[in-house]
Amino acid sequence: MSTVEKQKAQTMYGVEPYVETKGEEYMGEPMKQHFTKLLGAWKRDLMESVDRTVDHMKDEAANFPDPADRASQEEEFALELRNRDRERKLIKKIDKTLEKIKADEYGWCESCGIEIGLRRLEARPTADLCFDCKEIAEKKEKTVGKG
Repeated sequence: MSTVEKQKAQTMYGVEPYVETKGEEYMGEPMKQHFTKLLGAWKRDLMESVDRTVDHMKDEAANFPDPADRASQEEEFALELRNRDRERKLIKKIDKTLEKIKADEYGWCESCGIEIGLRRLEARPTADLCFDCKEIAEKKEKTVGKG
């Protein structure tokens, strides 16, 4: 692994992890700026991926005379479109999270109101539940699914 690859692996979308200073207020201005930068970089990365897909589909679109070749291409395009749809939903969630930062509502659990925690937010910047509440929600989801 090259030095550049090692550096990129330690960052998320080119943004260094946040380093708290002793006694720093949770979700103070420096922390909010960091997560705004992180979410913005993530969104740009997703948008570039969408653009690459559109370009790829335009370049690769062909009318194959062989039905098997045509079916393979259609399946590949369908898979890419499903991935882009997931990314589109994630972009909406990123936008919602950026709005929460602006409204000073970011970083607090929507269920119990406690701090979500810096490390959890670094791992999943769009998290809106603390670890414990997320675990409970997942367990409920599993038991409801078993009906």
